[in-house]
Order: sequence, then C-alpha cells, then structure tokens
Amino acid sequence: MNNLYRRHHNHHYRSVCGRFFQSLRTKCCVALSKPATKTNDDDDDMPKVMYSLAPAMGHNQIFVPEDKNTRITYILSALDRAKLTPEFRGSEINQLINIRKATLADITSVHSTSYYSFLEKTVEDAKASEDGFLEIESSKYAMSTYVTGTTLNDSLIAAGAGLSLIDAMVAASRMSENPPVGFALVRPPGHHAVRDGFMGGCFFNNVSIAARYAQRKHGLKRVFIIDFDAHHGNGTNDAFYDDSDVFYLSTHQDGCYPVDTGKFDDIGCGNGEGATLNLPLPELTGDIAMRTVFDEVIVPCAQRFKPDIILVSAGYDGHYMDVPSGWQVTSRTSYALAYGIKQLAKDLCGGRCVFFLEGGWIYWTLSFSIEESFRAFIGEPSMANKFEKEYDEYLKDEPSSQIKQAIQRVKNLHSL
Repeated sequence: MNNLYRRHHNHHYRSVCGRFFQSLRTKCCVALSKPATKTNDDDDDMPKVMYSLAPAMGHNQIFVPEDKNTRITYILSALDRAKLTPEFRGSEINQLINIRKATLADITSVHSTSYYSFLEKTVEDAKASEDGFLEIESSKYAMSTYVTGTTLNDSLIAAGAGLSLIDAMVAASRMSENPPVGFALVRPPGHHAVRDGFMGGCFFNNVSIAARYAQRKHGLKRVFIIDFDAHHGNGTNDAFYDDSDVFYLSTHQDGCYPVDTGKFDDIGCGNGEGATLNLPLPELTGDIAMRTVFDEVIVPCAQRFKPDIILVSAGYDGHYMDVPSGWQVTSRTSYALAYGIKQLAKDLCGGRCVFFLEGGWIYWTLSFSIEESFRAFIGEPSMANKFEKEYDEYLKDEPSSQIKQAIQRVKNLHSL
C-alpha cells in the first residue's frame, strides 16, 4: 500500500469507525430481534453451521495483531451479542465440543519433521526464558514472530479443531443431504506456514493439513481450496503445487504481503499444472470485483474440478476498515461469499464444506464479517445494509479497468 493511500485510508478509518460501531451497538438490539427466514432446504434434525474453537490463550503477546484479545475471544462475544450461538439458536448452530489435537502424522503430511522438532525445542527454550516467550526470526522467509511455552500445543489444537470438524461434517453428510457448514474459529492461523517454517504468524498450515486428512481418512480425493484472504496463502500454494487432486484458488491484493508470491503465472507444475489459480487484484478492490470473481472464476473452476469437499481459507482482512490491507470489501460481500460457497458445496459435493479462520486484524470488522457469514449459513437475511450502508460514501471507486484486465487474464490462462 503506498504511503499516500495509507494516510488517506487511515484518516477515513479514524473518522468513521468510532461512529460506525457506536451506531451498530444502538441498532443491534432491534435488528437482531428479527426472526430467521426459513428456506426450502431446512432440515430440522441437522444443524446449519457447526463450529470448533481453539483460542490459544497461552500463545499471546498483546501488542501484535495475532493475539488472543482481538481475535477468538472477541468473535465469541460478538456472536453471543448477535444471538448467533447454540444458546439462542438451538439446533441451528452447534459448537463441536470434543476436538482433538493434531498428531505428528497429521502435521508431517504437510510439514517436515525437522521443522516440528525445531518448534519443540523453541517452545522448551521459551519456557525456560526469563520472559516466558521468545522472538524467533527466519532469514529464509524474512519474518519474525514469537513463541511461548504453549505455542506448539496451541498450534496442534488449532489444526486438530479443523480435523475434528472434517470428521463431524463427513458423518453428517452420510445422514443428510444438507450437512452443516463447518467453521474452525482457530488461532494461530495457517495459510502462510510453509513446509519447513513459520511465516506471517502461522505455525502449521491448518487448511492444508485438513486437505490431506480428508483425503487420507475419508477418501475425499479431490479437494477444492478457496482462499479469499487479502494476503496470498503462499504456504497452501506451495503444498499442492504439483498435485492435480487439490485445486488451490487464491484472490489476494497485488503487491501485498508476501510480495513475491501468488503471481498470475503461478499455475502449478508437473501433474499439478493448472490446479493452482492465483488472482492478484489491485488496491481498492471491493464488492463488485469480489462478486464478479465468484461468478466468473470461482464457480466455473469448481464446476470443472468436481470436488469431493470444499475448504475455505477465510480471511476477512479485505474489509475497508481493516487498515493493514488496501482493499475495501464490505460485510455484504462476506455474507454473499459465505452463501455462495455453501450453495456451491451443496451443488457439487454433497454440502461438504469447512471454513478456516485466517486474517482479519481489526477485531470489530472481523467479528461482524463472521456474524454475516453465520447468517448466510443459517439462511437468515444479511444485516450488513442496516449497519454499513450509510458509510458507503467513504468507499472509493474500484479500479474497474485493472480489475477487468486481471480477471480476463486469469480466465485466459485457465481457459475459463
């Protein structure tokens, strides 16, 4: 993001966000009292969304973006205020309580044993340190992060929470044509983690580990991964670059972190050539672009690939108030993407679909975007217009010519 745009974006962020969320609080009690709208696909005996939790309470340093106080705990509080929890929704929304940790075999289906051993040793060093945590650096990946005494265990639980959802969702799909959408509300996130190292606050690549698990444990051979985080999921990209059975599709901000990955021409190699699709989009990409991408790129790719399961790296850092990115997606599109992906899974793979939390660094926009996703999953109308519409004046025109060229380029590359 260039400095001029960052200053402009930050100015609008400071001037708008306080009034926006004060407005949201005052409207919430009225708007959320509206009853859910039933759909023709309702199955009274089956939840519509099932989520698992891994808050990683011990892996925490307050003044970094990926910390416990601005992520899972805030999301849970927001869902509770919005009455989008099992307490208020009965069987529509279920929390998966019995989750397991990922095993060494699960982890090494994607990561190297040497990297796992490195984390084991680093965690022990953190426990023995005076401050109880260590900052670790990787010159290879130009990134630093922190490790506490619980980081390895918390990361295993985060990965395992996704695997447990896969098990529950597959079991549900054998009993109903409308299994619940799964959502792994976990930290640390995963899509930057590479085979031999951490990156971007990610230690284990949760969605990639889940893809290998779905194949190995449940025979779901063809896995379609959608990554709509504003940052490229370089670790997921690399994990399946030569694999024709896993299609990785990423939309991300061009030139954003990580700066040298996710190019148009990165389409896979060997047997996997054509099974990786990268669509870098410019700053100021917003709702129009993302909905066009869904219709013209994501849907035809999925239809042609014919997946057995859809996994989603759900990053919400493209929201227009999420300062670290330069996109301007609203929660209306978070709703639309969630609804569209759910329907795509129903049409193509028996409804088998699991979302994995990735980015989203402004906690109130993150939580509201997830609220909108849950509303889409259960078939309840979006509330985003009531909460965000009056702030549309702060959105800038999308660079439609650049976006159109980018979409056309990727369609030509992949014969869409």
